[in-house]
Amino acid sequence: MSTENDTPAGRPRGSARPGYSFDVKLWKISKTGRKSRPWRLRWVVAGEVQGDTFTTYALAESRRNELWHAMNRRGEAFEIESGLPESEVRAAAEAAEAADAEPPVRWFEFCRKYVAGRWRTGAGKTREGMADGLAAVTLAMVKRGDGVPDDEALRLAFRWGVVPANAGEEPPAEFKAAYDWVTTADRPLVDLAAPEVFEDVLYRISYKLDGTPAAGDTYKRRRRALNTALEHAVVVGELPGNPLQRARRKHVGSTDVVDRRVLVNAVQARQLLTAVSYVGSWDRCRGRRLVAFYAVLYYAGLRPAEAVGLRLSDCHLPEKGWGTLTLRETRPVSGKQWTDSGERHDRRGLKAREATSDRPVPIPPVLVAILRAHLKEFGTAKEGRVFGNERGGLVGSSTYWRVWEEAREYALPPERIDSPLAGRPYDLRHVCITRWLNAGVPIAEVARRVGNSPEVIHRRYHGCIDGHEEAANAKIAKALEEEGDTA
Repeated sequence: MSTENDTPAGRPRGSARPGYSFDVKLWKISKTGRKSRPWRLRWVVAGEVQGDTFTTYALAESRRNELWHAMNRRGEAFEIESGLPESEVRAAAEAAEAADAEPPVRWFEFCRKYVAGRWRTGAGKTREGMADGLAAVTLAMVKRGDGVPDDEALRLAFRWGVVPANAGEEPPAEFKAAYDWVTTADRPLVDLAAPEVFEDVLYRISYKLDGTPAAGDTYKRRRRALNTALEHAVVVGELPGNPLQRARRKHVGSTDVVDRRVLVNAVQARQLLTAVSYVGSWDRCRGRRLVAFYAVLYYAGLRPAEAVGLRLSDCHLPEKGWGTLTLRETRPVSGKQWTDSGERHDRRGLKAREATSDRPVPIPPVLVAILRAHLKEFGTAKEGRVFGNERGGLVGSSTYWRVWEEAREYALPPERIDSPLAGRPYDLRHVCITRWLNAGVPIAEVARRVGNSPEVIHRRYHGCIDGHEEAANAKIAKALEEEGDTA
């Protein structure tokens, strides 16, 4: 078998320190006769034969080039026992020393610190979405074994554990066992690089606990939460790279487009608003307090969270003519554990706008009259809010959802109750936007009034605009007539 001399041209032979030698012979690549690793590279250090096998010839040749450069370009001595160049032995020792000095960061501890770092600047909904996405990943980042709690308990325990206010506290008794498992049987963060682990991670963000595919928006939110966390891990040096960047993105059908089946006509809308007033006993006014609430969604296109935060000082309600609602804040429901105030409703600026900006929305006389009648009967709630519950507090999402569900049963025929028609209070906003577009209001003006971009309005509502096909046909027919091509 052929050999190559270890002495590079122009380099004098020197004496190596104990355990190392410059007496190195590098052999050519040969075949092993095995299918799994068919290529072998061997070399000799001070008479000791060393070797390694490779799956491809290219890998073997790359390793041979590394050893050749260590011999002839850098003039390194090789360790006799391992057969490795001195620089590789030193690097391995440093890595082992670092590993001994500091154990690898584990998944739960990384998530706890990461969430705490983003807590101050995050809205309640952002915090909850971040915790929910990482909780789904946690189901892949805990080791399985005898006595492992069910996935729902693990998910709830993680969500509780990453809230900064709960650090050092004893978990609730109902998921203490799950919390102990999450914090002691979690994997090191670096295990995300293992193909079998990361495959399970991708499954967990794509599917619900019952094994059915997650909604497109849920998948996108979870993937976004994971990606942001992994990018942070790369920045702080806990991961060499973001494995999610190498994973093919799952194709998710768009759920942004509004379903025409949810849109009610004018008669159905009036019937629904009337039915709301019949929900609950007359003296407690549970439904009557919310008639105007749903009306601002239907006539002004407000989001429910914007209506919850509406104050009397934001309303211009003249006796005659059009009025104006000047929106300044939203009160989205996040849950007490996710807000700084400890209330279920967060206090935020308008969606997709600077915190101090506002949005004036002209409102038609019919809505002005409804709001004036509402304020005359019920007055204002705490903090001067237009809408409140029976105690003057914030209108909860569970309240306006339950009232709406009962009103649908009063207003709709039995065969339509299980249909998508006005299935959510938010669908009243869709009806309002669609009505404005069909009335010919420019998309840019509609977008300004409802607090969206023109691109979003066009994408979400393009299938709900009536009459465009007929108008386009008329324009084409006119052009053909002018060209003299009509029959």
